[in-house]
Parts: sequence; C-alpha cells; structure tokens
Amino acid sequence: MTHFDKFFGLKAITLTAALSLSAGLALAGDNVTSGQILDALKPKAPVTRGLSAGPAVDTAAQAKEATFLNTVRNRSTRSLSTGEREQIAELAASKPKIDLEIQFDYNSAQISKTSMGSVQALGKALSDPSLKGSTFVVAGHTDAVGGESFNQDLSERRADTIKKYLVQNYGLNGTDLVTVGYGKTKLKDTANGADPINRRVQVVNMETKTASK
Repeated sequence: MTHFDKFFGLKAITLTAALSLSAGLALAGDNVTSGQILDALKPKAPVTRGLSAGPAVDTAAQAKEATFLNTVRNRSTRSLSTGEREQIAELAASKPKIDLEIQFDYNSAQISKTSMGSVQALGKALSDPSLKGSTFVVAGHTDAVGGESFNQDLSERRADTIKKYLVQNYGLNGTDLVTVGYGKTKLKDTANGADPINRRVQVVNMETKTASK
C-alpha cells in the first residue's frame, strides 16, 4: 500500500474545471443536476470577427484541433506520449468545463456508491442532443502525495473508469471520449499538494464533432 492510499482511504476526485466565462464553479456530490452540467459544458457562442481574415484563421485552427483529436481517438489512455498529453491540456484550457466531486473506493478505481448520482447526472448531460456527438476529454489527476508512477497509473485508471461507465450505461460513443492521465503534474492547488481538491477528473467539451455526426 502506498503512502497516498494509507492517508486517503476513500479517494475523492473532482471533475475539475471552471466555467470558461466565469471565475469557476464547483458542484458538490449528489447536489449536482444534469441541467447544471449541461449548462456548464455548452459551447460558447462564436465571436463575430470584423476582419475577413478572422474566420479563415479560426477555421484553420479548428481543423488542426480536429486532426489532432482524431489521432488520439480509440487510443489506450496509457499509450499517450507526454507531448500528446500536454497538447490535449493546451487545447482544453479554453474550452467549457465543470467541477464535480467523485469518490472512488479505497485503493481502487471503482466509483463509490455515494458518487453514483453525480456520475449519472454527467451521463444524462452528455447524452443530451445539444452535446451528444461532441468530443469530450476525460482527464484524471491526483494529489502530490505518493510516487509519480503510481499517481500516473491511478489517474489513468480513474479516467478510464468514468469513460467505461458512460459508454456502457448511456450509450455514448467511445470515440467521442478521449481519456488522459496527468498524475500529480497539474495540481489545482500548487501551494498545498496534498489538498483533496487536487484529486480530480477533468471533463472538457472540446467542441469538435465526429465526422459521422
């Protein structure tokens, strides 16, 4: 058993993120609704450009993003290179996101019963016609306690668990869910690496539709 699990028997993970147009929103446990998640993950309204070159630049950037995302679809989480993980993080930085609290069983990637309501609300939201078919990144993070290798593996397994549940229970297309693990490399609270707020899974709407949609 690692130092990480010795001190944190029941893993709390937070589906991080802030609303892209606000200071941030954290929704605790079973109080979250699918409507709240849906509102947070809806794509931002496009910005009108005054110069004719603007839309062309945006279109090119979007095409580049879509091309990259296509290279990581259907990839196993642990097969992603460090460079690919960093590129996903860079692209996700400006996209719609939301914070949820998800707990996992002790020394496990199994979702705890107390957190099933939140995961089910997430499944309902991602199944909504306004979001269904979009590409979502499910990124796992841990706190700073414990070894790098252990935390990297744990973050990947927990991201995989969320994806598997969403695919099996809500019929989501696995190619629309890109999973990635960051271990303890991207702490939310860098001043307090052991803070539970760092143990999270980030779900991001990449605002890219699959070609078949």
